[in-house]
Amino acid sequence: MQEPLLGAETPDYDTFPERPPPAPGDRAQIRKPQNRRVFLATFAAVLGNFSFGYALVYTSPVIPILERHLDPALRLTQVQSSWFGSVFTLGAAAGGLSAMLLNDLLGRKLSIMVSAVPSATGYALMAGARGFWMLLLGRTLTGFAGGLTAACIPVYVSEISTPRVRGALGATPQLMAVFGSLSLYALGLQLPWRWLAAAGEGPVFVMTLLLSFMPNSPRFLLSKGRDEEAMRALVWLRGPHTDVRWEFAQIQDNVQQQSSRMSWAEARDPHVYRPIAIALLMRFLQQLTGITPILVYLQSIFDRTAVLLPPQDDAAIVGAVRLFSVLIATLTMDLAGRKVLLFVSGYAMGWGPITWLLMSEILPLRARGVASGLCVLASWLTAFALTKSFMLAVNNFGLQVPFFFFAAICLVNLVFTVCCVPETRGRSLEQIEAFFRTRRRSFLR
Repeated sequence: MQEPLLGAETPDYDTFPERPPPAPGDRAQIRKPQNRRVFLATFAAVLGNFSFGYALVYTSPVIPILERHLDPALRLTQVQSSWFGSVFTLGAAAGGLSAMLLNDLLGRKLSIMVSAVPSATGYALMAGARGFWMLLLGRTLTGFAGGLTAACIPVYVSEISTPRVRGALGATPQLMAVFGSLSLYALGLQLPWRWLAAAGEGPVFVMTLLLSFMPNSPRFLLSKGRDEEAMRALVWLRGPHTDVRWEFAQIQDNVQQQSSRMSWAEARDPHVYRPIAIALLMRFLQQLTGITPILVYLQSIFDRTAVLLPPQDDAAIVGAVRLFSVLIATLTMDLAGRKVLLFVSGYAMGWGPITWLLMSEILPLRARGVASGLCVLASWLTAFALTKSFMLAVNNFGLQVPFFFFAAICLVNLVFTVCCVPETRGRSLEQIEAFFRTRRRSFLR
């Protein structure tokens, strides 16, 4: 099922060989990269995913409350509930579209920080809502922020990480999103719906504060000709006593080879469109598993079942199981490999965290900012269609029909994983890009 990503070298193929051993006189100055600062920068960034996960499932405990609200201006009909639940995904699609521009214009770090403005505004609107339009606008703005961070954070994390820890760190965006959802479910047991929205402001503030002290991606800085700043960023990330010259040279060479703007003719080259097509299909198929409507309407779904516990308790249990599963994926991704986990595990251990990581790994550098935004746009437009129609389908056909459809999609995902998804474990981003440039058929096995 799985072959090594990179094969033997040929005259026209450079696998970016392992770093040569240092000269005897240099060995005293060389240390292994220190990951503590990379962990700190990753934590600062993925707080945006915490807010994303929190905002995504905000409607789960709130819709049942608002459907019975005493104030007619806030009481939701079935149609209004479907819009309140699904409009978040439209905002996320718009955020992904914006990321296509902001990712390469402002850089990954600043784009994440910009998301704090619509996020904080959206939470404030929902906390102080006096009518349905304020709920919709607040939900749309938090969705926009979520779509922007969903496109920018995986790219930022992958570009500052070393191959040894990139798998584990690449799973942290999904881990934090799941933790954010669990936090919402837990707080929903205690807090009124307005205070649930107000509590969402805290992680946004902490994220912005911490990121202001973090460096930008060295790859982005080099793409903008800011070489000295890129070197300082890399030294900060790897530790002051680490020799980063070899890594810096490899990144610099890769950036220089792709410094010009990509033309439409180049976009038709297989080494460009194949990884983009794989990433797009992963995002599309991930959403077709039904994860977004299930999370958005989780408490309403449990209302329709014969479970013994109260629906809000069941939702919290689901959140805890998801968190545990993503944590296992985070710890095993660099040991088992991405493809194996996609094939043998469920959503929270496989198609949740790994598709975001693979997207950031396989997209070519010259198209990474635009392509990641395109992937998020396609993902959340699909999520909107499913979320808007889910409760209508349930009301007309029952729960079993949409869930049978989701099960069929999971079978399609297995075939897609076997045939199309490459294994990227332990490889640098430059090596992965060189792999697609060979046009070999082995990556389809």
